[in-house]
Amino acid sequence: MAQSIDRSRPAGGLGPSGTRTLTVAALDPVPVFREGLNVLVSKTPGLQWAGHAASHHASLQLCEQLRPNIVILDSGFDPHCHLVRLLRDGDPTLVVVVLVRDAHRTPQFLSAASAAGAHATVPRTAEPRRLAEAIRRAHIDRRYTDPALAALTARPKRQPAADATGTGGKQQMPLSRREYQVLQLVAEGLENSAIAKTLFLSVETVRTHVKSILRKLSARDRTHAVTKAFRSGILIPRPEENTAPSADSSPGPPPQHAPQAHTPPQHAPAANTSSAPPTAPA
Repeated sequence: MAQSIDRSRPAGGLGPSGTRTLTVAALDPVPVFREGLNVLVSKTPGLQWAGHAASHHASLQLCEQLRPNIVILDSGFDPHCHLVRLLRDGDPTLVVVVLVRDAHRTPQFLSAASAAGAHATVPRTAEPRRLAEAIRRAHIDRRYTDPALAALTARPKRQPAADATGTGGKQQMPLSRREYQVLQLVAEGLENSAIAKTLFLSVETVRTHVKSILRKLSARDRTHAVTKAFRSGILIPRPEENTAPSADSSPGPPPQHAPQAHTPPQHAPAANTSSAPPTAPA
């Protein structure tokens, strides 16, 4: 868990010109994409990189400890917008910018993100300039929708409210911020004592949270609670463990497939020998 949080810089303050420097954190499981955001933020006047997190629990922990002004969150990391809501509940002043993957470019998702408290929605494929502008606009105006997504939000809303997330009526978040953190760690296989150490709580407090989770999810035991949470969309598999979401991080997969690209020449001779068996005996 410790490796999923990066505390690269302290909280921002006043910049060289006396203007306020805004601290920005990235909540994204893809290392290459996080590094790109780091470079963009570091090169943008008035912005300062605060760090990153690669899991929901680590995201909540980072925001509690570092209190960044702005977080940039991948929609594939939070497809049901539960994390957005928990982040805003924990810090009403936090500005949340959601990078929207192609699969989530729907009126339902954009509506759900806005309802959960997101301040800005921007395509994940947006040019760096546009993203930097979106960050500024979100902080100043408290609301920004990229022009590429604005047409979707302007369409008539004919979907029932229950399907606002576009997930076919997935369960709304019934857990508190702390209960959600505990459930995340239960899903990772941690016992109460380890959860207590991770969250700096007493074991008895963790037990109380676990009992509350079981009651709210109508679960028989911890395993049943985790299973129901995944089925209802309260918990989601980490995007880096799925093959589909990782397709957005094109710089990542090629190195793994590159060696295979050189294998055809090895098969090419085999193809030639198969076409020339008559001469082989000679």
